[in-house]
Amino acid sequence: MNVYIITGVSKGIGFELAKQLIEAGHLVVGIARTECELNGMKFILADLSKTDKLDSLMNEIIEAAPRHAGSFTLINNAGMIDPIGLIGSVNVEEITKAVAVNLTAPMIISSAFISKLKDFPGSKRIVNISSGAGRNAYEGWGIYCATKAGLDHFSRVVALEQLKATQPVEIVSIAPGIIDTGMQEAIRASNENAFPLLDRFIDYKEQGLLSSPEQTARKLISFIENKDFKEVGPIVDIRNF
Repeated sequence: MNVYIITGVSKGIGFELAKQLIEAGHLVVGIARTECELNGMKFILADLSKTDKLDSLMNEIIEAAPRHAGSFTLINNAGMIDPIGLIGSVNVEEITKAVAVNLTAPMIISSAFISKLKDFPGSKRIVNISSGAGRNAYEGWGIYCATKAGLDHFSRVVALEQLKATQPVEIVSIAPGIIDTGMQEAIRASNENAFPLLDRFIDYKEQGLLSSPEQTARKLISFIENKDFKEVGPIVDIRNF
C-alpha cells in the first residue's frame, strides 16, 4: 500500500490528486482548512497558517499510517496568491499569512516527515507544488514570488542533505503550469494597479490556454510514479514532461 499525504485537498489540483490516487487504490490523507468529502480519503481539518500545530499533526498522521505501507509521498500543494499588490501597499497580516501557508508550513511538514520516517526503508518522496513565479519576477506578486522561490531553494537544500542519508527522502519542487482553478479566478478579479499583468491572465482564460485540474493531476501522478527524482533534479516544470 502506498500512502499519500496531500495538503490543500479541498479543491483544485489537491482535490483531483486525491480523487485520482484513491481511484488507483492508494491510501490518501488529505489536509485542508475547509471541509472536503471524498470517499476513501482520511480527511483532517487544519489551517496551515497555524504553524505551531503542524509538527505534531504530521507525527500523528505517520503514527496512524499502516505499518505495511510500501511508500510514503508528501505533496505540499496548499498555497495562496494573496496578497496581490505592489510592495508598499500590501497588508502586513496578509503577508504573514501567505508566508506561513506557502513556505513555513511546507518546511515544517517536510521536516517532520523526514524526521519521523528516517528509518523507514521504503520509498519516501516529497513533492512541493511550486510555480513559475518562483523562478520569474512579476510585479504585484512580490510575496507569492518570494515564497515560491523560497520553496524551490528549500527543496534544493533538502535534496543535497538527503544524499548523505542512510534511508534518503527524494524531493522535487515542481511548477504545474497555468491551471483553471480558484487561484486563477482570484488573479483575474484583482486590480490592474495592484497587478500590472492582469490583462495577460485574462487572455489565458479567454484563449483557452489554461490546463484543467484533472489534466494537471494526471500528469503530476504520472511524473511522481515514473520519474527518478534524483535524475531530474530538485527543480522541475511539469510542462517539460
